[in-house]
Amino acid sequence: MTTSTLPVPDFTARIAERARRMNASAIREILKITQEPDVISFAGGLPAPELFPIEDVRRATDAVLTRYGAAALQYSTTEGHLPLRRWIAGRAGIEPQNVQIVTGSQQGLDLLGKVLIDEGDVVLVESPTYLGALQSFQPYGPRYVQLPTDDHGIDVGALEAVLKAQPAKLLYAIPNFQNPTGRTLSLERRRRLVELTAQYGVLVIEDDPYGKLRFTGEELPGLYDLALEMAGDPEHSHVIYCSSFSKTLVPGLRDAWLQAATPIIGKVVQAKQGADLHTPTLNQMIVTELVDDVMPRQIEIVKRAYGERARDMVAKIGEHLPAGIHHTTPEGGMFLWVTLPEGIDTQPMLARAVVRKVAYVPGTPFFALGGGANTMRLSYSSATPEQIDTGLKALGETIREVLT
Repeated sequence: MTTSTLPVPDFTARIAERARRMNASAIREILKITQEPDVISFAGGLPAPELFPIEDVRRATDAVLTRYGAAALQYSTTEGHLPLRRWIAGRAGIEPQNVQIVTGSQQGLDLLGKVLIDEGDVVLVESPTYLGALQSFQPYGPRYVQLPTDDHGIDVGALEAVLKAQPAKLLYAIPNFQNPTGRTLSLERRRRLVELTAQYGVLVIEDDPYGKLRFTGEELPGLYDLALEMAGDPEHSHVIYCSSFSKTLVPGLRDAWLQAATPIIGKVVQAKQGADLHTPTLNQMIVTELVDDVMPRQIEIVKRAYGERARDMVAKIGEHLPAGIHHTTPEGGMFLWVTLPEGIDTQPMLARAVVRKVAYVPGTPFFALGGGANTMRLSYSSATPEQIDTGLKALGETIREVLT
């Protein structure tokens, strides 16, 4: 092959400004360095693969291909497989026209950012918040305002003060077993948040991938439910609901959905047509085959396993980590949050932890405006009791080394 004498294009200069704002996922980058089989990773929020209903998915695939034939392998409508949309709508008390199937919750967040956020729009986020949402919204140029949180979720008094001081376009929240902290927004605060955002004309994105994975305590109504009750009609609700089958069935099928008023759904449809035309037909049909029979059983299996692993991790934190460290105690989901003494930076500490064959996610990437250097996210969902014990012992040794 001969070398061209033509000048090499300045590719960097040709990258669009919105693309320059993109950042790599901190979690995905960490996963690259924890691929060695002897590294115990509490980093990735991965559903437990040994719990996947493989035989049920195989039977569902055979049933779908037998029933639908070539139609299961054909292009389909952008809005999604109608029987699946009807099933989702029926459980929510709405119509299929208010439901959009998306290829994973992450695509839903990206499409919502594309159709809702203009350059400079004020977007309210929890502090800390899901870094994948920040990654999705960032290219559209939002101006983030962080809302303080405690063990009961968003401080709604602070939210009210923010809304009185400045207009906001959008609020993004994970009320159930929040990623990254594992906290749950209390019922009183949910009601107040819905009231305040309605009063000040702020759209709310309720991200709820973990809501069905409650292993202790009582189930709470979602923000979408409360807004629908208040508005009386999905066409007047200011809350947009996002959820997924990734945590309740399997993540690899990449099936998720949005619930919203039809003007928003209509624009999401147009944005999705430009992104991928539609979510894979076969995958949607497989999920539809599983939702009534397999998924309820699967949810119970997953809740029981995650509950045991969360309790084990909480106990081992008390046993292996130094005194004076704060952690959340989740009622469901896949994560808990650890706060170390001031002065410790968990990002450079990660390299020391990996030497001891344990990994976590440093907290800073979960803060829209920076901060949280002394925090970390731990996931218990795919860890065995032995890994939890060994990994937290190694993490405790790492923290003590940094403290000395």
